[in-house]
Amino acid sequence: MDYFVILLHFLTFTLCTLVKSQSSLCRTSCGEIQINYPFGIDDGCGSPNYRNILVCSEPNRLELRTPSGRYPIRRIDYSDPHILVMDQSMWNCEDGSRFRQPRPFSLDTSVHFSLSPQNDYLFFNCSEKDVIVEPKPIFCERFPDRCDSTCDSASYLCRHLPGCEHVIDGRTSCCSYYPKATESLRLMLKYCDTYTSVYWRNLGVNQPYNTAPEYGIRVDFDIPVTTRCLQCQDGSKGGGKCGFDVETRDFSCLCDKGNVTTFCKDHSQHGRSFRVAAGTATAVSVAGAIGIGAGVWYFRKVKGAKPVTHGVQTNENRLF
Repeated sequence: MDYFVILLHFLTFTLCTLVKSQSSLCRTSCGEIQINYPFGIDDGCGSPNYRNILVCSEPNRLELRTPSGRYPIRRIDYSDPHILVMDQSMWNCEDGSRFRQPRPFSLDTSVHFSLSPQNDYLFFNCSEKDVIVEPKPIFCERFPDRCDSTCDSASYLCRHLPGCEHVIDGRTSCCSYYPKATESLRLMLKYCDTYTSVYWRNLGVNQPYNTAPEYGIRVDFDIPVTTRCLQCQDGSKGGGKCGFDVETRDFSCLCDKGNVTTFCKDHSQHGRSFRVAAGTATAVSVAGAIGIGAGVWYFRKVKGAKPVTHGVQTNENRLF
């Protein structure tokens, strides 16, 4: 019976170790950037709509993953929901008149992201045989039905490049155009040397000067709000974190003692079998279960056989 008592203690200790805090599996920051719902950098955290979108790489660098690559994130604003990303292949002030071919930025249309209308795109040295490069007000007066197709050569930003007004020489042309889709951006870059994106940052002051231009791409996002998520986050109901099952993508409330489908103080569900939020922790649980199974087999084998002396291992008592 001693063997089974030892096994029982071993089994209890292992299960208690495996069923650790589920909510602690969700990191809440990457470097200095806070990670809140609907995002997560650990699988099973946040909303499944944004699964595997953010990557926290070393050393604590947060990146946005899109079909065109991975881009460093400068900040995330949850009150005015948007992400500001930097595209290092775009033109910047240090480049001056030395242009390099950029990689067109694109977004996954299946994700709840959109390019903000607060972005302005500047294109340099465009072929006037293939691109309509004219002052927008004058062109729109003459061709109101084609107003959106012009690349505005009288743009304020072309005349006042943020941070480096006079870095472009007189031989370089500049115009401002807002691509309606990724394909139109590719077409523009087919006939222009390079481009850059300028985002109008809200300064939080009164009109008329409440915004300022800075380089970057603003990506707007939606925050899906559900009753279950609000209940899960409610401090009076346990203050859990909203997540999802990595296999079914169904909602899960991540609590200190496990996952539930409602809220952490709903004790009626705490007797059920909890699925670990992150896939890595699930793998650890499986490995632990295998180890327990091996332990059961070993104790039964030892009890039914003669003890092995001096620690000598034979084929009769080998675990693997």
